[in-house]
Amino acid sequence: MCGIAGVIDNALNEAELRSLTTFVTDALYHRGPDDAGVWIDEETHVALGHRRLSIHDLSPLGAQPMCSASGNLVIAFNGEIYNFKSIGQKLSEAGCRFRGSSDTEILVNAIEYWGLEATLGQCVGMFAFAVYDKVKKTLTLARDRIGEKPLYYGFIEKKFIFASELKGILSAIGSERPGIDVGALSSYFRYGYISAPHTIYENIKKLEPGAYFTINVTEIENGPIDIDSQRYWTIDSLLPESSQSLLRDEELAVSKLDTLLNYVVGEQALADVPLGAFLSGGIDSSVVASILQSQNETPIDTFTIGFDDPSFNEAEHAKAIASHIGSRHNELYISARDALNVVPSLSRIYDEPFSDSSQIPMLIVSRLARKKVTVCLSGDGGDELFCGYNRYTHAKNVVQKMQKAPDILKKLGRYGLKSISPGAWDYLYLNTNKVLGKKGGANFGSKMYKLADLAAAKDAQSAYDFLCSYWSNPEQLFVATAKEPLLTAKQSFETNFLGAAMEWDQKWYLPGDNLVKTDRASMDASLELRVPLLDLRVIEFSWSIENELKLKQGLSKWILRQVLYKYVPSKLIDRPKMGFSIPIGHWLRNDLRDWAESFVSTEFLSSQGIFRSEIIQKIWRQHLVGSHDHSNKLWTFFMFQDWYATQYLSK
Repeated sequence: MCGIAGVIDNALNEAELRSLTTFVTDALYHRGPDDAGVWIDEETHVALGHRRLSIHDLSPLGAQPMCSASGNLVIAFNGEIYNFKSIGQKLSEAGCRFRGSSDTEILVNAIEYWGLEATLGQCVGMFAFAVYDKVKKTLTLARDRIGEKPLYYGFIEKKFIFASELKGILSAIGSERPGIDVGALSSYFRYGYISAPHTIYENIKKLEPGAYFTINVTEIENGPIDIDSQRYWTIDSLLPESSQSLLRDEELAVSKLDTLLNYVVGEQALADVPLGAFLSGGIDSSVVASILQSQNETPIDTFTIGFDDPSFNEAEHAKAIASHIGSRHNELYISARDALNVVPSLSRIYDEPFSDSSQIPMLIVSRLARKKVTVCLSGDGGDELFCGYNRYTHAKNVVQKMQKAPDILKKLGRYGLKSISPGAWDYLYLNTNKVLGKKGGANFGSKMYKLADLAAAKDAQSAYDFLCSYWSNPEQLFVATAKEPLLTAKQSFETNFLGAAMEWDQKWYLPGDNLVKTDRASMDASLELRVPLLDLRVIEFSWSIENELKLKQGLSKWILRQVLYKYVPSKLIDRPKMGFSIPIGHWLRNDLRDWAESFVSTEFLSSQGIFRSEIIQKIWRQHLVGSHDHSNKLWTFFMFQDWYATQYLSK
């Protein structure tokens, strides 16, 4: 894993261009602390920069930027090509000779031998790269299929700049900041993240997953040009034309998935540095860690963090699973203060507003793991591929029942659910579970309120959009009019709810939220995170099986559970889904209150000129008195405010 960057600026001489590119690249030091390099084409004023986290071929032969065998192509590459050995074998048979053994060298030569699109079609991995063609004088940027590795680009004045993170681009322009994209801001308040190709800034974009673009560098001598990216892969290409072609045989499907995951985990476990696995105690991380341990004769390192609050703690389950599979388990119990100490660094780490609160434990567990290993395997992606979220199971059923119910019954139901405060719901739920001897998940009161609002949805699509939203009507928050990007699914929620929901999540939620969270958190700790469940072949398999193998008799991720039961007994696994949650609502009323109050004051809101202060302040008052739990809404707001203060007020 690495950080890449590049600059094209005709106004700079070679020394100035090298200095600027080094400065931009050094802003990405955390992504690659082991080495750095800059390559420059003096004729076209193109510079490529690279920060290296050494994983394969630790020798200088793996250093970047790297030239192809002919010397014509130059590449700056971030990520991993998991099937690089098989690609290298094909190139060797075609007459290509290699100096080292890195996947970067194989990739740049594959592009030279086969061309860009043919090479992208061959590659299985996570990546973002830039490749410059000296003869054609073209620069190409490309990104992996599902969006595991980030890549930002834009024109700043007459400079074209790209980087793995926004901080690289922003470092080139000093204290000035581009204007805020109000449409992207509205989308952020709805979902808690900003989807590609948009960023929070005007004129800076992020490359979409499964896309690339090529520009002729001589055409930008006089300033910005239009850039049109092309998609070499989309989820749409995997959507089944009919259910008749889908695999339904349970035994065969489970066997195929088990074999596939063993192959993928084994392939992704290749590294010339220490490697371990995250183990939260949930299904996804458990299946990855269990398979990884089964392939190793000595104990692997597994990592988890725990909370003192039992409503949010899964560490005891992770420990039991680690004991069963025989891993060398590393756990860290953290206090509220430990977690709160991370909050001031979030805006610096994520560069643009981002409000998935599980970013906090993800940062902490990444730092824990980096003390022992350089690479970790993670279980991310299982929910989106194998129907793991509660919203998959509940939304359609609620909408169908509510559509049949009389309006008066709907109103009474909503009133009844909301007549009890979220805190009281939590108290009732936890104590009922104690009496029954059951374990429960967190935030039950918030879920009951969301259920009450869900009952008002007019159809399945609006119901799902509501469940994925923090603010259902974000446009009401802003003084200026915002044209929000539309995030859609190809499949119909009305005729194929589960298919459409998983498609939507894989297109938008996964690359916009989950993979942003994991990439920035792990890279901030200089830890390479690999995600076997998002291997191309696993994604393809997930779309080749009947949905009933994913959600069976109300049991989510059914097929993934069956694979896991081969390694871990069901009694250690089957319990309510908890997720990587933290008590944000409580913190906002207590430990974080002073921090929050500074951002919600009339004076601060008026000076910003962005928000309608009366709406924000009303939501804040309701949360403080406990009549509502607005945790997600407010965390979205305060993460923006903290980012705004960091970017626009602290220079």
